[in-house]
Amino acid sequence: MAIEGKVAEARQPRIRLGMVGGGQGAFIGAVHRMAARLDDQFTLVAGALSSTPEKAQASGLELGLDPARTYADYRQMAIREAKLKDGIEAVAIVTPNHVHYEAAREFLKRGIHVICDKPLTSTLGDARKLKALADESEALFILTHNYTGYPMVRQARAMVAKGDIGTVRLVQVEYPQDWLTDAVEKSGSKQAEWRTDPARSGAGGSTGDIGTHAYNLGAFVSGLELEELAADLDSFVEGRALDDNAHVMMRFKEKDGVRAKGLLWCSQVAPGHENGLQVRVYGTKGGLEWTQKDPNYLWYTPFGQPKQLLTRMGAGALEEANRVSRIPSGHPEGYLEGFATIYAEAARAIQAKRSGSKVDPAVTYPTIDDGMKGMLFVDACVRSSKRNGAWVSV
Repeated sequence: MAIEGKVAEARQPRIRLGMVGGGQGAFIGAVHRMAARLDDQFTLVAGALSSTPEKAQASGLELGLDPARTYADYRQMAIREAKLKDGIEAVAIVTPNHVHYEAAREFLKRGIHVICDKPLTSTLGDARKLKALADESEALFILTHNYTGYPMVRQARAMVAKGDIGTVRLVQVEYPQDWLTDAVEKSGSKQAEWRTDPARSGAGGSTGDIGTHAYNLGAFVSGLELEELAADLDSFVEGRALDDNAHVMMRFKEKDGVRAKGLLWCSQVAPGHENGLQVRVYGTKGGLEWTQKDPNYLWYTPFGQPKQLLTRMGAGALEEANRVSRIPSGHPEGYLEGFATIYAEAARAIQAKRSGSKVDPAVTYPTIDDGMKGMLFVDACVRSSKRNGAWVSV
C-alpha cells in the first residue's frame, strides 16, 4: 500500500511496559498509564503496584493484568520479568521519592529501560549512585519532567537556540499551588503525607516537588547552566518538616559573554493558585512568555515591536513544536498530551535501541543528567537557606 508515494512500513510491536507503584488511589500512576497509551506505543503487562501485597493484587486485577505478572514487590518483578521471553522492556517507576533509587537499580542492572517520575531520588547520595548505574547500563533512563513535552515549550526552546531573542539575560519561572495551605497531611491525605515527610520526600518539600519542575523548565527553554543560587525557604504551616514556599535567585554560567540572572518562586501555600506554572525568558533582542493555563500559546516580543501571539500548529510554528503536536491548530492540547510526548519520545529511543539503529537527533526527553541537576538544585537551596540565603555554588 502506497502512502503519498512511499511504501508503508510495518510498525514495531508495542513496548512491553511494567509499573512500580501507581496502584489504587494513586494519581500519578493513572497519569503515566494514560500518557503511555495515548500514542499507542506501550502495553502495560506487569506491575508491582503497591507495597501491600493485597492492594497490589487488587490493583492489578482492576487494570486487567495477568495475576501471575502482578507482583508483591519490585525486586521479584525485575528478577522474573528479566527471565521471561516476553518480559517487560521498560518499567515506569511512580512511587514516592525514597523508592526511586532501589527500584530503578533492580531494573537497570538487568537491562530494562527505566521511565522514572521526578525528582530523581530522595537523597543526593542515592542520586549519585543511580547516575553511576545508569551511565554503566545499556538501558535508557528517562525522567518525566513532563512540562518539557508541551509543543509551545519546545517552540520557545527552539527560538532561543536560533537566537530569536538574542543572548539570554533574564529567566523568570514560577510554580505556585495552594493545596498545602492547611496541614492536610494531618487529616489523612496520602499525597500530602509522603510529600511532607523528609524520610520519603527528601530534603526538599515544595522545592523538590514542584521547584524541580520550575527549575528544569527554565533551564530547558533558556539552554543555560546554573552556577550558583541564593534561596529563602519557608515552612509556613506550623509543624511542617519541609519547605512549602521558596524564593530563589539564580546566577547562570556565562554564555555568549553574558552571565544571565534568574528568579524562581515555588509555593504550595498560595491561595488561588492551582498549578500556575509559567516561564519568561528575556534576551538582548526580545522576550518569550509561556504559561501552562494557556499551553497552546506562546507570546513573543521582538524588542521595539508589537507583541506577537504564536499558536500551536499555527503560523510561525517551528518543526520542533509541530513534531510533537497531534491535532490541528485551534484544538487544545494540554497536560496529558504533554506528558504523553515524554512517553512517545521514550518509545522512539527504545525502538531504536531494539532495532540497533541510531536515535533520531530530534528525539528529546529528560535524562539522568537532568535528574542530577534537579537534585543539586534542591541541595543548594537547602544549604543556602540554612545560611540565611547566602550564595552557594551548585
